[in-house]
Amino acid sequence: MKPENLNIIIADDHPLFRNALRQALSSEFTNTQWFEADSAEALQSLLENDDVEYDAVLLDLQMPGSHGYSTLIHLRTHFQDLPVVVISAHEDNLTISRAIHYGSSGFIPKSSSMETLAEALEAVLFGDVWLPQGVELQEINEDETDQMAAKLADLTPQQYKVLQMFAEGLLNKQIAYDLGVSEATIKAHATAIFRKLGVRNRTQAVIALQQLEMEKVDI
Repeated sequence: MKPENLNIIIADDHPLFRNALRQALSSEFTNTQWFEADSAEALQSLLENDDVEYDAVLLDLQMPGSHGYSTLIHLRTHFQDLPVVVISAHEDNLTISRAIHYGSSGFIPKSSSMETLAEALEAVLFGDVWLPQGVELQEINEDETDQMAAKLADLTPQQYKVLQMFAEGLLNKQIAYDLGVSEATIKAHATAIFRKLGVRNRTQAVIALQQLEMEKVDI
């Protein structure tokens, strides 16, 4: 028997894929409320809504504002009880292994059938970790990517949001306006971000964040 009365987020920047995924899974997971996010910022806004308790996030690694594994790392750090399932066009062993290493509860290639998607989501909702058939996880040795992931996990949600806005090229004044705080607050966040990431300025911080990116793949 499949779980019912769920709140599930589909986080992907392709509206056709979100719609197809929602329609396919709705027939398998009845009485489920689906929420959609087309960017890391939109996903964060949903998660900040205390009126809804979410049961899972289906996460694309390449949404706008999401630098590779950065959103996954952020979610696993600050929403530890929320299962995250990566759905990605990247299907290589290293990508899958890193996703699980950074806390994903499952990895679903975008080439999977809708039946496989439903099977994977059901397994994760029951507390299992789901992997594509035949995948053998490889050990992730500590490298620059892994070191940066650990540093990124140390950022608070607000610091992570500011870092994302740095990556978009926004000025302190623009960020302060968008977040409804003073420029002095943004400067304080910047100082903390630089210290935690071990960098000296915004440019270095953005370059550090980009270490978690992967080569673009079209779905």
